[in-house]
Amino acid sequence: MRLRAALFAAALSLPMAASAQDLLRIGVEAGPTSLDPHYASLITNIAFARHVFQPLVQQDSRQELRPAIASAWHVVDDLTWEFTIDPNARFHDGAPVTAEDVAFTIQRAGNVPNSPSSFAYATRVVTAVEDAGNGVVRIRTRVPTPLLANNLALVMIVSKKHGEAATTQDYNSGKAMIGTGPFRHLSWQPGSPFVAERNPAFHGPVPAFARVELRPIAAAASRVAALNAGDVDLIEIVPPEQFERFRGDQRFTTSESPSNRLIFLTLDSDRESSPFIRAKDGGPIANPMRDARVRRALSLAVNRQALVERILRGQGLPSGDLGPPGYFGTSPDLAAERLDLEAARRLMTEAGFAQGFAVQVNGPNDRFVNDEQVVQAIAQMWTRLGIAATVETKPRGVWLSEAAQLRYSVNLAGFSPNPEVLGMLETQVHSWNTSLGLGTANRGRFSNPSIDTMIQQARQTMDNEARARLTREATRQAIREETALIPLYFQVNTWAMRRGITYEARTDEMTLAQSAGRAN
Repeated sequence: MRLRAALFAAALSLPMAASAQDLLRIGVEAGPTSLDPHYASLITNIAFARHVFQPLVQQDSRQELRPAIASAWHVVDDLTWEFTIDPNARFHDGAPVTAEDVAFTIQRAGNVPNSPSSFAYATRVVTAVEDAGNGVVRIRTRVPTPLLANNLALVMIVSKKHGEAATTQDYNSGKAMIGTGPFRHLSWQPGSPFVAERNPAFHGPVPAFARVELRPIAAAASRVAALNAGDVDLIEIVPPEQFERFRGDQRFTTSESPSNRLIFLTLDSDRESSPFIRAKDGGPIANPMRDARVRRALSLAVNRQALVERILRGQGLPSGDLGPPGYFGTSPDLAAERLDLEAARRLMTEAGFAQGFAVQVNGPNDRFVNDEQVVQAIAQMWTRLGIAATVETKPRGVWLSEAAQLRYSVNLAGFSPNPEVLGMLETQVHSWNTSLGLGTANRGRFSNPSIDTMIQQARQTMDNEARARLTREATRQAIREETALIPLYFQVNTWAMRRGITYEARTDEMTLAQSAGRAN
């Protein structure tokens, strides 16, 4: 009896196993590269981090700013912001969030050793973090920074007490995984499920499920099979043809949202000789992409509507702008251009390339929805313009590395601005400038000084109306006059789940367990 009583008491002290009704199993395309919330500024990593940690303010399903650790915030002057900390926001060990935690986080986020994608873009402008009393944290910046709150929405606040001596490995092992988020970390290994339990002291809305498992299942077909077999309850990034089947099957429900991710083509408009451009006979040729007329001709030769209807089966929105409709800084007059081969041929002739040239179109084969088919379709469209286009696609890891090394002449890419068109201009269109931290993803090395000037002015303009005007004009020049890149379409984000579960679809592609609910 004494032994039985001891065992019973020990059982009470352990976390209770979640019942089937309390457990949510999610099939995701990929797990995080690290649990360290500051290791890499990647959407997947940030999504996983948001289960355990919170930023000062967070983006909702439409990327509007909402309270998180801070219950309120405002601009004091062009160089000063104040954030009011929610007194109920506490770390998993019960400690309140302080100005010291915020200051430590901002200092750490841009300085994690071996980070492949630093958060320095969000934190480098901060010159001081001060305790202003009464739970108010004052943040001072070096220059006017209208997007400070949006940028910090991707930076998770960590505990100085637990993080000061912590390494990335300490987060990966779970030792330093002490956040303020809706879930508490239980276990994770690279390639294995991320397992977490509901945080009973969470100061926000209570998650619908007591325990969650996010299982990495890379192949879309395997995710679909897992949902069909009942091995998972919810999956993300559903192939278009399977999405239609789930939508018509009473055992399942679906959720979808237009994405803020623009799929586009980068063009090598910088080098005199480009690695995958040749004359049609295979001989060397001066890079025709340096001529804006050629770049525009290539854009006019793409049938965006056909890409969306035939390749994506309707899961896309043709685009001629850098942000989706309704995004801050978008231009109603920058509609998706229609196929116009006649105009494209005239431009090619004017540029001296009436007979075309040979080019290889590169891209991933496992990163975007039906990406390989999209690349093949674009190459076929360009043949009607007299271009001898070939195709080479690669798995995302190799593709990302080679794109970063500027190995391609033409490349299918994707990017999500955060959450203004200005975010696209800063990273993809501005000239490569490491000292300013601009043009960091400009793989075509497009450069135009007057456009650069407008982008730099916009990013320091606190007045919304004036910033929107600068953003629209910079975009119009970059896309319609210079064809800095070729916008194609915005993806549609999709989720499918067993009946009885709901999911609030998001524009930012994040799959969050706290966005799942129970059907009434």
